[in-house]
Amino acid sequence: MTGRIHRFDALDNFRDYGDYAAGAGRHIAPGRLFRSAHQARVSDADLDRLDALGIAAIVDLRRPSERRTQPSKRAPGFAGVVIESDHDDGGEAPHLTFLRTADLTPDSGRRFMTDTYRHLPFEASHLDLFGRYFRTLGETDGPVLIHCAAGKDRTGMLAALTHCLLGVHRDDMVADYLLTNTAVDLEGRAPGIARQLETITGRPASHDAVVAFLGVEPVYLETALAEIAVRHGSVDAYLEQALGVDAPLRDRIGERLAA
Repeated sequence: MTGRIHRFDALDNFRDYGDYAAGAGRHIAPGRLFRSAHQARVSDADLDRLDALGIAAIVDLRRPSERRTQPSKRAPGFAGVVIESDHDDGGEAPHLTFLRTADLTPDSGRRFMTDTYRHLPFEASHLDLFGRYFRTLGETDGPVLIHCAAGKDRTGMLAALTHCLLGVHRDDMVADYLLTNTAVDLEGRAPGIARQLETITGRPASHDAVVAFLGVEPVYLETALAEIAVRHGSVDAYLEQALGVDAPLRDRIGERLAA
C-alpha cells in the first residue's frame, strides 16, 4: 500500500487510489486516479512532477474561502480542467470553528469527525462537486486529481464512493482510506501541530487528541456510508439519485478506467 504514496517537497498526502481489482473481473488502471492535500505551497520541483503526470482534470473540494486563503499553484501551461464550487455559506470551515471554540481531546475530536461524516455526503457543495467529478470521469481519458485541504475527509469520501461505484472490495476501500495516517506521518508531525494549535487557541492539545483529529478512522467512513443507506437505501441509489450517476455513466467510467 505504501507504494501508492508519491513524495513531494511540499504537497501532502498525494497518492494513487486506482490500481485495484474491481467488479466484473476488471482492474482499475494505475496512474489515472490521484488524491492529495491542497497545492498552495508546492515547490517548482513539485510542479514539474505534477506536470509530468499529465493530469487532465483537478477537482478542488474546498470552500471558496479556503481557496482564497490558500490559492492553488499550477505548472506553467497547465491546460487541464479545474472543477470548483462557488457555494459559500459565508462562514469559516467547521473544523476551524471547532478548533477555535472547543477543547480538543481524543473523544471530542472523534465526536466532531464522526458528526462531520454523517452530514458530509449531503452538503450542497459536495453534491455539486461529486456529481461533476463523476461526469468528468466519464468524459476524460486523462488522469484526474481530487483534493481538499488535507486530502483526508472530503477527498477520502469521494475516493471511497469511486471505489464503491467501480466494485472495489470493501477491505481495499477501507485500507486505501486509512492510508492517510501513513502518508502524512501523524505520529511524527503531531507534536509540532499541537504546538501550533496551542499558539492559535491558547489551549493545550494532547498528542492523542491531535492524532484523533488529524487522522482517519474506519468509523468515520462507516458513519457516512451508513447514513447514505438510511437516506437512500444504498450507495448505488445515492450515486444515481443524488449525484446523477446513471447506468450509462457508470459503464463509461468503468470502461475508461479499466486497465
